Amino acid sequence: MRDSEKVKSIIRDAGGRIVGRTKLQKVSFFLEMASLGDGFRFKYKHYGPFSEELATATEDAVALRNVCEKVYPASWGGFYSDFSLAAPEAPNGPPERLKLARTAAEADSVELELAATALFLSAEFEDPWAETARRKPEKADGDRLSKAKELYRRLYAVVPSRLPAIV
Repeated sequence: MRDSEKVKSIIRDAGGRIVGRTKLQKVSFFLEMASLGDGFRFKYKHYGPFSEELATATEDAVALRNVCEKVYPASWGGFYSDFSLAAPEAPNGPPERLKLARTAAEADSVELELAATALFLSAEFEDPWAETARRKPEKADGDRLSKAKELYRRLYAVVPSRLPAIV
């Protein structure tokens, strides 16, 4: 399957719509970590796990008109993307993939970013949540980190044998 088709399948299996480039990255990252993904490789960047391959494949999917991208101004002054399928399709991945993708896609973007960052850092750090808070103090303030931990528990519950128990 071409990478642009893989992007289409991620969006399809997440319910047909993903709002935000960062969220698309994190949905795909969780699928990869649960061995339900499409083979995209991730490295750590400012917004947590990031795949350059996925970013390029997303641009290709939009250019090939497999995926629709609408760009809107964000309240903070930048822009965000709203991705949907060019033609609606019923999800057809394994049930675990569908539930994991949908749960991640429906989550708050910052909480998903924090949860994905903690998961990424769990391979290197004994307390990945503390390291996440250290790296992202402006996002982990208030009760956001505890909400990210709760989100991780929900994602983990979908595929407990496939993700590490980091909460």
